[in-house]
Amino acid sequence: MTHAAYLTAAALDRRLGDPEDAGRLFSHARCAALDEREEFPVEICRELDVLGLPAHYVPAAYGGSLDSYEQVLQLMRAVARRDLTVAIAHGKTFLGAVSVWVGGSREQAEELAAAVLDGAVVSWGLTERDHGSDLLAGEVRADRTAGGYRVNGEKWLINNANRGQLICLLARTADEGGARDFSLLMIDKQRLRQPGHRPLPAVRLHGIRGADISGVAFTDAEVPADALVGAEGEGTETVLKSLQLTRILCASLSLGAADSALDLAAGFALEREAYGRRLAELPQTRRMLGESYADLLLAEAVTLVSTRSIHALTGELAVVSAVTKYVVPTLVDEVITRLGTVLGARSLLADATHRHGRFQKVQRDHRIVGIFDGNTLVNLHALINQFPLLARQLKRRTVDAAGLATATALDAPLPGFDRERLSLLPRTGSSLLQALAAGVEELTALAADGGVPESLVRRAQAVRAAADGLAVELAAHRPTPVEVPAAAFALAERYAACYAASAAIHLWLRNHAAAGEDAGPDGAGLWAEGLWLEAALARVLGRLAPGRPDPHDDVLDRLVPHLADQLRGGALPSLLHYPLVKGDA
Repeated sequence: MTHAAYLTAAALDRRLGDPEDAGRLFSHARCAALDEREEFPVEICRELDVLGLPAHYVPAAYGGSLDSYEQVLQLMRAVARRDLTVAIAHGKTFLGAVSVWVGGSREQAEELAAAVLDGAVVSWGLTERDHGSDLLAGEVRADRTAGGYRVNGEKWLINNANRGQLICLLARTADEGGARDFSLLMIDKQRLRQPGHRPLPAVRLHGIRGADISGVAFTDAEVPADALVGAEGEGTETVLKSLQLTRILCASLSLGAADSALDLAAGFALEREAYGRRLAELPQTRRMLGESYADLLLAEAVTLVSTRSIHALTGELAVVSAVTKYVVPTLVDEVITRLGTVLGARSLLADATHRHGRFQKVQRDHRIVGIFDGNTLVNLHALINQFPLLARQLKRRTVDAAGLATATALDAPLPGFDRERLSLLPRTGSSLLQALAAGVEELTALAADGGVPESLVRRAQAVRAAADGLAVELAAHRPTPVEVPAAAFALAERYAACYAASAAIHLWLRNHAAAGEDAGPDGAGLWAEGLWLEAALARVLGRLAPGRPDPHDDVLDRLVPHLADQLRGGALPSLLHYPLVKGDA
């Protein structure tokens, strides 16, 4: 099955050349050497600039190439597959600019767009040393002056804080004791009079060693009035709406990491012999490969639907983004850990002894993705805060049918992104999860006609039963303002798991016919009779009912030959695979 966003990523991959060729600028060997020296990937980022990647961070309305968020996600996935440090270093400009796309004036957006297209690096100044994720405790101040604002204070653990020419700064502009005490300023550091600001030293990191994770200190920095993004007091709201986009796009980093880890571990298992057999033929290894591939495909399904939801179900992104930012990095962390067992000692090698030490690097680098843009607990807590609303809508099974169809049917044209539809509360809940029952009924009807196996339907019905029980527990939950019980976090995890299952079900239902017609033998086999869907649901049920025996547990083993076919064919291990660059391509 061809898909435009994947084809665009494939084109970028071809232009970057074979990463196994040490003579290429963006090669595994060069990335390993940069990591060893803890050196920023300046030349690689410059090559991505030359290839036009910054244009995909700028909405088409302002002169860029961003008209589909699923396209920029797949592009960043392709970069992250080669090296997470580069993806994080280069992609930060989108995160720094997004608040202007969400809350700025057209004049501001056009000015920023021109700067980004010209190569400007933008950072996002949210966090502070003593307050972490608690943005409402921020102490950086922006006091009004006759000509604008006087800024004082430090922002810390900021990506590209030193290298960024521009910084989108969340600062306190009032002291009323609420969210409206904060405003956003887009500050051009090159225009500040010295000593208005000074860089803070870069922080030494366990992973992404070459990234510029540092800070900036402002001392009586005079900032013009037109640096204000939106109106005074709207900073927190704009940031929260912007995070709805960035939390979903962070899935690109996780998918790229999983692509790389699976390629390394599965490739090794397919070649290595142990006890007179290929390692991949041993039952325990085969099971771990099947679990890892199923988890990757589940994460990909969630990401595909959630990214399309940016356009199609925009008003529901408060729940969509929190679920995606929890589910995808969590799954991929588990995948990488499991695959490390497959590789054994080779997973720890940090030099050219085995594949430039790529596995230990991706394992180190990915750990930070779960922290970016709100960590796991922050995102689960965001779901907990929405429990009363989510319970009502789950009980009513409210569904935006048109939006859901567009989000799940990959051949449906996406509407333009409308920032006015962003909302801090998903008033209609999650159409995707609320349509779970309808999706299961559709699968049941297909099974009656012999279109899918009964084992798939049994798994889908088990997920539905779990979701029905979830609705009751959500309604019974009583919010607590300070100490949130552990049971509430477990409930949020189950909600996210049911969302992931519904994403997989509806994605398969809306696209399996086209996948069967268009894909090659390996891709078609994944979609035929719901194979990848059944494997994904098996993994979800393992999370919903850990330790419960599965009478149909051979589905994960049946998945492995398709993984082997994709890897041996030089393709991306994916629901929508494409050829990766090999040799002199």
